[in-house]
Amino acid sequence: MPSPGPVRAKQPTLSDVAAVAGTSVPTVSKVLRGGTDVSPATRERVMDAVREVGYAKGGSRPRAKVSVSETPPLIHLVVNHVDGSWANRVLVGVEQAATAANVDVVITIARGDGEWVSRLLRRPSQGAVVVLVDPTSVQLAVLSAARIPVVLVTPMSRPAAAVPSVGVTNWEGGRSAAEHLLGLGHRRFGVIGGGREHLYSTARIDGFRSALREAGVEDCEVAYADWSREQAAQQAAAMLSADDRPTAVFACSDVMALGVVDAASEAGLGIPTELSVVGFDDVPEAEWASPPLTTVHQPIAEMGAEAVGLLFRSRAWLGRPESKSAPPRVDLSTNLVVRRSTGPASTDRIAASS
Repeated sequence: MPSPGPVRAKQPTLSDVAAVAGTSVPTVSKVLRGGTDVSPATRERVMDAVREVGYAKGGSRPRAKVSVSETPPLIHLVVNHVDGSWANRVLVGVEQAATAANVDVVITIARGDGEWVSRLLRRPSQGAVVVLVDPTSVQLAVLSAARIPVVLVTPMSRPAAAVPSVGVTNWEGGRSAAEHLLGLGHRRFGVIGGGREHLYSTARIDGFRSALREAGVEDCEVAYADWSREQAAQQAAAMLSADDRPTAVFACSDVMALGVVDAASEAGLGIPTELSVVGFDDVPEAEWASPPLTTVHQPIAEMGAEAVGLLFRSRAWLGRPESKSAPPRVDLSTNLVVRRSTGPASTDRIAASS
């Protein structure tokens, strides 16, 4: 008679998690999906139970309780898209820093369904670097309860919970753009913002306006294009068709600055002889443009690398929930890169607008 094979351990189920947490299976499922109508205390109990029983959604075998020090050598990079050079530059920085730390990177796309949190819960990691994604308070609470450290890169809004973050000196960058244009004699300005509620767009515009106020210059017209080249071209076209059109336009991203260039070309305006344009980011497309764009450089790859370092450095802070100190925040410096899309204001235009 053949000897029986090894007995496989039973894979933990949602029922096991519910029994340990003292709640129902639907509630456990709701917590793991990031549902909003669950109390913080219940969410914490469920995540403690998940770790205790070793539940892994979709897994093939039970997983023992994993401590932070025993988690696999990988981190998550959560992004809302991987198109364009901005996202690729962040990935370069994250990958370089992760390689130096001897950890791997898993890219997770944050789609509108919010399932990116569930995907993080299913794969143990050292933590997550979240880029250009605006986590809700519930999502952050779920990740916190699961003991998954998070660092935000360029937070889009004020984080709903205390979370470490990395950004740049957006206000100073906007101000440097205005100071450059003022120094060239410009006195009529247009601004193309990104998202109305995005912190970094607002900071860039505020910095730009502060320099105008100090110079005694009339406030500028601001339009919003949601980071789109096409929308920026439409907004700029409306500005440039006015009798008192601006002689210079500051766009809060290089992509939108290229839309301004498109609108100027359509209107038959020369750059920089009739219109100066300044962007923000200093992505490769800015240097390739015709003419090459003057722009505010932000160290995109360095932000990704700094976020990885902060993810590991902030463990002590994250491990002290009773601490009242603010979460770590790093702001890297911006600087103006002058190219051929800006030049002295036309004296004819200044006279006409005075």
